[in-house]
Amino acid sequence: MFQRQKIEQSFYNIMAFGILILFALPAIWVIFTAFRPANEVNVTPPIWIPQKITLDAFASLFGFNPDIAAGVPVGSYMWNSIRVSLLSTIISVGLGTMAGYAFSRFRFRGHTLVFLLIMLSRAVPGVALGLPLFLLMRQYGLVDTVHGLALVYIAINIPFTAWLMDGFFRQIPKELDEAAYIDGCNHWSAFWRIDLPLALPGMAAASIFAFLASWNEYQLASLLTKTPVAKTFPVGLFDFTSQFTVDWRGMAAMSVLMMLPAIAFVILTQRRLTEGLTFGAIKG
Repeated sequence: MFQRQKIEQSFYNIMAFGILILFALPAIWVIFTAFRPANEVNVTPPIWIPQKITLDAFASLFGFNPDIAAGVPVGSYMWNSIRVSLLSTIISVGLGTMAGYAFSRFRFRGHTLVFLLIMLSRAVPGVALGLPLFLLMRQYGLVDTVHGLALVYIAINIPFTAWLMDGFFRQIPKELDEAAYIDGCNHWSAFWRIDLPLALPGMAAASIFAFLASWNEYQLASLLTKTPVAKTFPVGLFDFTSQFTVDWRGMAAMSVLMMLPAIAFVILTQRRLTEGLTFGAIKG
């Protein structure tokens, strides 16, 4: 029986590994393209494993080689992406956490209706929001600005964060709050000293989702940003396209740069993410 279970477990592990490799193939191909020589990019049949590793694409990306990629302001795109993602993540997680706490702890008139309306706002497709958001941002002079784009991402991320944190706060016994009230705490003190520390795994999970959603978003960013002053990485990728040609190697090199901060962010918060998704706000 033990031997059979061991064989089944090995089979499942191999299957899971194969599925992961299958889903990772596009990313693997992008990485290989970024490091392969230029004469291997568009050949037929395709060369899967680069025969030679070169950093020419990255050198061109930062202007060390005089080719088409040298004119792409990579530094500006990276700085804009970092500012937009961090700003939207910090504010949306902060506001969403307080909203989730309010919905989980207090009952008021229209409680369920307001919560459902907030959730339904997240269900609206981004393409349907494009034109209204553009007109609104243009009216207030926020088109092609980092703060305007961050404001849009904040509004998009708050509903999901509020829903996620509402679930975490509901797992924290209300008796802890009542004990804090008896000891002289008000609602804010109980939230800050009791509930918030217990909900940190949930905040870590919400931060990862909000950061990645802002970092990788293209549709609204392409509509609301026009120049390197506010363009982010996803929009900047199209600087490698022209009327008749596409610099696939330069685009792949920039894509690799896009992956690095997101991968580092997830690795650093992986433990908290696992705790948040599996155990909720209270450790077992």
